[in-house]
Amino acid sequence: MSTATDTTIPYHIPALLDETLDALDIKPGGVYVDCTLGGGGHTRAILGRLDPAAGGRLLSFDQDSDAIERAMADEALAANAAFTAVRGNFRYLRNFLRYYGAGEVDGILADLGVSFHHFDDPGRGFSFRWEGPLDMRMNRQAPLTAAALLERSDERELSEILTLFGELRQGRQMARAIIAAGKTAPVDTVERLLEVVRPHINPRQEKKELAQLFQALRIAVNGEIEALRSLLTQSLGALKPGGRLAVITYHSLEDRLVKNFMKSGNLEGRDEKDFFGRRLSPLKCLTSKPIVPSDGEVERNPRSRSAKLRVAVKL
Repeated sequence: MSTATDTTIPYHIPALLDETLDALDIKPGGVYVDCTLGGGGHTRAILGRLDPAAGGRLLSFDQDSDAIERAMADEALAANAAFTAVRGNFRYLRNFLRYYGAGEVDGILADLGVSFHHFDDPGRGFSFRWEGPLDMRMNRQAPLTAAALLERSDERELSEILTLFGELRQGRQMARAIIAAGKTAPVDTVERLLEVVRPHINPRQEKKELAQLFQALRIAVNGEIEALRSLLTQSLGALKPGGRLAVITYHSLEDRLVKNFMKSGNLEGRDEKDFFGRRLSPLKCLTSKPIVPSDGEVERNPRSRSAKLRVAVKL
């Protein structure tokens, strides 16, 4: 197995950049949140439309210290008076907004994709392409690694993770094999995990199924679904009336949550109606169907192919 050596690979290429900027309807003096700083692509584009003199402001969150350090090393970004880098998980959105005196905001963006940097760094364990430890933590200060998750899980728990988060039909068989293998030697490296699961992988769909496996473990390690649920529910109190919520998802479970929330204002998608049968919702969807990348964008950035953008405005 090879290791990553190409230092020319970008930290991240933002998906649906122009569509996202249009969706946020950015006002020069508005206050905005980028929940996922990453390589700073969306952040730089938003800042380009803000006027600090008019009160324009952007708070960009990331729980990965690498992303924060990279942003602060960019002199133009760090010196921008409108920019605030927030090292923290967006699941604590309201607390951080209060801490930074931001109050209600005009727009919230969450791009739920993983930065190229994570996939292309062998030491992070996010990809099956490189040898390395099974880590997968977005926040390297967090205690739970993918290896620790596999060690502490029983067959039922692991089967649920692989089936729900990875949508793997053979999730139960994989879970059984991993738990059995862990009794003889730790499943704590990428190469060891591949050795264990390969008998249960369809050779004709190897890359797809391995990507699903690693996605499932990453989502579980980082509590990504729980974080998204927290963000969505907090967004109602964080947005001003007329404020925009824009979310880019890459997984059907995420997209379903976002769709239900934007439609109804609750995570279950439960319709609430007034006496006359009119739907009551604190949000209005601006996208009846998700916005997806053009063929040209997918050609330039294949990793954007599964991106789906949904947008709503607070009433």
